[in-house]
Amino acid sequence: LAAAAPFLGIEDALAAPQAAPKAPRLVIRRSKDRGTADHGWLKAKFSFSFSRYRDPRHMGFRQLRVINEDVIAGGGGFPMHPHKDMEIVTYVLSGALEHKDSLKNGGIIRPGLVQHMSAGTGIYHSEFNPSKVDSTHLLQIWMLPSKRRIKPGYGQKHFPVAERQNRMRLVASPTGASNSVKIATNVNMYASVLKPKQKVTHVVPHRRHAWLQVARGSIDVNGTKLFQGDGARTSDAGKLVITGRENAEFLLFDLA
Repeated sequence: LAAAAPFLGIEDALAAPQAAPKAPRLVIRRSKDRGTADHGWLKAKFSFSFSRYRDPRHMGFRQLRVINEDVIAGGGGFPMHPHKDMEIVTYVLSGALEHKDSLKNGGIIRPGLVQHMSAGTGIYHSEFNPSKVDSTHLLQIWMLPSKRRIKPGYGQKHFPVAERQNRMRLVASPTGASNSVKIATNVNMYASVLKPKQKVTHVVPHRRHAWLQVARGSIDVNGTKLFQGDGARTSDAGKLVITGRENAEFLLFDLA
């Protein structure tokens, strides 16, 4: 007769090697594959379908509907135009953007200032580069709201580089936690500025999703290299380990 298998007690089970949890599977959206537009005064790249760029494979991800990377020439901009039922966040990377809207808000958005607008039942706004010489480089993000037909709203907060350097800084959330901008959708938006070889981590909870957008520079995410304009998404629970390959800046969206 074959020898009976040894009985494992509680201590043995605890001492037995445990399989390492799987890293979340990443789906990459390379910068070169994004939609593009060139209007002279505006050069734009679209992570998702927008305006005349239509791709049924890339219509958004969870609440994310638009991630546009815009470069606006000096003096260029968007005249007054309407929005409705959308959460809009503007993140300026360089230069400046002058904002005016039908709620009588106005001001200059510069790097470090996260601006949010709830379009709700309807709002008009304009955005112009106030410089006649320098270009403005920005990301504009649209997110689907948790409820339609809400009252329009506006908010902005400044997050110094020191608060984002080599750490994940919550900059927008549905509750306004950690002094973040309060948005009307179930999304937590983080910003980080990484130096080479510096690491930050983000744990994707069960039944949550994540999208990471590289604003500039390059990073490594769980062994996958991402460069400026690249995006990566996952719907798997687990840890994302993000390492700077060169000076880099990125946004991470924790989504329902």
